[in-house]
Amino acid sequence: MSDAAKVRSRAGGVLAATCISTLVVNANTSAVSILLPAISEDTGTSVETLQWAVTGYSLVGAAVIVTSGSLGDVFGRRRVFQLGLLLFVASCVMIALAGSGGMVIAGRVIQGAAGATILACGLSLLSVANDGAAQLRAVSLWGAAAAVGAAAGPLLGGVLVDATGWQGLFWIDAAVALLCMVLTAATVSESSDPDRPRTIDYAGTVLIALTLTPLILGVSKSGDWGWLSVATLGCFAISIAAAYAFIAVERRVAVPLLDLALLRNRVLVGSTIAILIGAGTINGLMYLLSLYFQNPAALDFSPLEAGLATLPATVGLVVVAPLVPRLAAKFGGRQTIGAGFALTTLGFVIVGFVGASWTYAAFVLPLVAIAVGMGMSNGPASSAATASVPENEVGGASGVSNMARYVGAAVATALAATIYGTVIANQADDGASQSDALASGLAAASWMMAVFSFLGVLMAFVIARHRAATGTLNDAAAAAAAHLHTLPTSATAGRADPEQGKAGASERRPG
Repeated sequence: MSDAAKVRSRAGGVLAATCISTLVVNANTSAVSILLPAISEDTGTSVETLQWAVTGYSLVGAAVIVTSGSLGDVFGRRRVFQLGLLLFVASCVMIALAGSGGMVIAGRVIQGAAGATILACGLSLLSVANDGAAQLRAVSLWGAAAAVGAAAGPLLGGVLVDATGWQGLFWIDAAVALLCMVLTAATVSESSDPDRPRTIDYAGTVLIALTLTPLILGVSKSGDWGWLSVATLGCFAISIAAAYAFIAVERRVAVPLLDLALLRNRVLVGSTIAILIGAGTINGLMYLLSLYFQNPAALDFSPLEAGLATLPATVGLVVVAPLVPRLAAKFGGRQTIGAGFALTTLGFVIVGFVGASWTYAAFVLPLVAIAVGMGMSNGPASSAATASVPENEVGGASGVSNMARYVGAAVATALAATIYGTVIANQADDGASQSDALASGLAAASWMMAVFSFLGVLMAFVIARHRAATGTLNDAAAAAAAHLHTLPTSATAGRADPEQGKAGASERRPG
């Protein structure tokens, strides 16, 4: 085999290993909510407690997503990527063998670290294995694989619950991750960044977790403890103290987890908040609908039927993606973000009027509106994050926005679950039927997400003018994956012509 053929073969191996792994990670993540009722029935753990299987995953992912990329730069991207895959396999086996809800939650916490590591180091490996137009094509395929995985996850989860039990998803994911480990060992060359300082901001990672954990615990238990109880306020106080300590640490470390100077950038801050809101509301929605659709007092769907029922919300995000970059190029990124959040707000407002008599048909239109609105806002917000900074800061901006996705998912899901459960309990105490109580809980949580989405409309006015993506095929792939990960677009600094030329060094590790 010639040298050129060997290079092509290795690049193909990297592409296969990274795309398969990101597809599996995102499918696993989006499928878990569908599995919760079955896990609850099998383990005897309440669905309210199992919420931590979702929020715990996102919480750890927020703390690890940037650090894992730094570890790859220092100790070797392939080595850390393989470690992420190994942790993913171990967590899948742990969950599949779990006899209690606590073990499922613990496995999902480990899986959060594994998933973030696979995504961060996988994208870095893919970027350094290709140059110029080939790099853009490879990263676009990676983004498409992420989007397809997220869309297919709920349906796959529903199929497997009926066919194999809820454990089947994790056994299959473990097997695929093992295949990726073998493929990586055979085809992926080691790489690192010799110019990067060897220090890692471990303190920042711990403080991110220490900020989010008591915050989510306080939100989750506020219904039992009371919002003004000593326990709830104590959790919030610890969270605030940890956040303050995080800022103090980031000002002093050589290579901070978060470059605080980036927060002076109005476009980046506005787009990051928009990304946080979008990720939070879509994750909160999918969590609640998975429970509501399967509840015998509501629609009483099977897991497979519930997976099919969520397709308008997941597939809609992907279907609208090819149109979004061209809309943003024609009308402006801010206008597209604002219109998207307005449409999302409308969808949540409609769900806010849900009643016990609603059939599934009544949910379809608002779900489509939410999905299309999310697609319209996520793509331009993600593009703005990397377009608003100099070329040497693109990696940092990407890391900030990716962290925001995990934070939004963790906090919004916990808040939505708390409102849903509290309203249901209060309605039941007042003598309402279970069906009416469930509908009231979903309505209350939907109104909360409508308020957050409207804040996204306001955030569009905060975002100043910036370079807009021109609407290439690569831009479409980036928009499709925008609710999962920030990818470079034609608007990104240093990518004036995305179809030609080499990518900048900072682009090779987009967070």
